[in-house]
Amino acid sequence: MAQALSTRYPLVMVPGMLGFVRLLLYPYWFGIPAALRRGGAQVFVVQVSPVNSNEVRGEQLLRIIERIRRETGADKVNLIGHSQGALTARYAAAKYPQWIASVTSVAGPNRGSELADYYVRRYPADSACGRLLALALRVLAGGIWLLETGQRGPLLPIDVEASHRSLTSEGAALFNRQYPQGVPTTWGGRGAEEVNGVRYYSWSGIVQDKRSDSGGNRFDGSHFFCRLNVRGFFRERECDGMVGRLSSHLGQVIGDDYPLDHLDIVNQSLGLVGKGADPVRLFTEHAARLKAAGL
Repeated sequence: MAQALSTRYPLVMVPGMLGFVRLLLYPYWFGIPAALRRGGAQVFVVQVSPVNSNEVRGEQLLRIIERIRRETGADKVNLIGHSQGALTARYAAAKYPQWIASVTSVAGPNRGSELADYYVRRYPADSACGRLLALALRVLAGGIWLLETGQRGPLLPIDVEASHRSLTSEGAALFNRQYPQGVPTTWGGRGAEEVNGVRYYSWSGIVQDKRSDSGGNRFDGSHFFCRLNVRGFFRERECDGMVGRLSSHLGQVIGDDYPLDHLDIVNQSLGLVGKGADPVRLFTEHAARLKAAGL
């Protein structure tokens, strides 16, 4: 498998809200970049503002892409975004499609998250609880910067309200009107697989599958947190604990019912996932898919 995953263009991994490259020794994409590199892929794991709007994060990503293109000599890159990272990648592709070969959304809230709607409704920004939540997120973002060892740099701008707004159903609807590439025109459908020369893909998971409660997830506290979040979903009971199954659709839907919660899908919690689940394989198979497509 030495060159089985050697895509034509570099792979750029974009994290979601409260994302990072590596906190001390703990990577965001646990075991995934290493598996891709073993297959011959050129992989860049990047950092953007952990809490901010899709547009601000997207502009940061464009500057990173420009640097990667300059350093590697590649004309384009393949963007793989987890959670809000998917919307960040979509923004970059909409603005500079000539730089992007493909956008892959992994559990991306492409039509917003009912969980974000729930928090905005339950804890308005001008309420005491809302201000406390905003403070907690700012502290977490600062902590991420302090503990980041994978990509050091200045503290990136933080905007809690803009981040929340971007992730709500209403905010996503506005974003989609401006940047509709790859978004299904019908609820639960599939979007255009290629727009302006950029290929669009997506996959996501659900926690309601009993397999997701087995295996390593018995010892994974984040999994129980995701299961608890399901009570905040009313339109889509099938969700990964943070993003609804149908809301995640973008372009070619590779799968939307993997037994993986929102963090399992990028192999977090040291790879503790449900029995039979293999999130790393989803990424290596996708790199092979991109290579076969000439990307």
